Amino acid sequence: MTFDEILEQVITLLQRQGRVSYRALKRRFDLDEDYLEDVKVELIKAQHLARDEDGEILVWVGESGGVPLSASPPIQAEQQAPVQYDQPTQSVPLSAEPRIPEAERRQLTVMFIDLVESTSISAQLDPEDLREVIQAYQRVCSEVITRFDGHIAQLLGDGLVVYFGYPQAHEDDAHRAVRTGLGILDSLGIFIFCV
Repeated sequence: MTFDEILEQVITLLQRQGRVSYRALKRRFDLDEDYLEDVKVELIKAQHLARDEDGEILVWVGESGGVPLSASPPIQAEQQAPVQYDQPTQSVPLSAEPRIPEAERRQLTVMFIDLVESTSISAQLDPEDLREVIQAYQRVCSEVITRFDGHIAQLLGDGLVVYFGYPQAHEDDAHRAVRTGLGILDSLGIFIFCV
């Protein structure tokens, strides 16, 4: 995936969720520290679409319209007039007051996903191999969770805490959670036997 494609997906994710941790971005898009830093600089400093919160969270500050923003400006076919630097520029002062989000009450469906018998698996595998297994498991879970508009609130070793109904509520968030669980089981190739 190119930088622009990743940037566009991060913008879409931020528009939908409002905020996302850097760790989640690294995991979702398989980014290293330098690549993540480039994404942060582009969104925070170059495009002014997000801000950093405590060095851990990327918070959306751009307009949230229905039209997705392009990661890079379109190339214009016609030639623009040369810029004259001796003209005074007018700037619109930005409000120094932070925007306070409106409070609202909503239903929230919380799901906890855990890898069963991970202790016995860890006793059988080399630590590096176990880490690869856990990362693959988390990657599969993350893809399915994103497909159903879930929000990964926390990664706890081999467990995940997932919210449905935050940051965006749907009428069928409980159903989305169930479909997510079934989708994860299907993606991992696990068969459930009822007794």
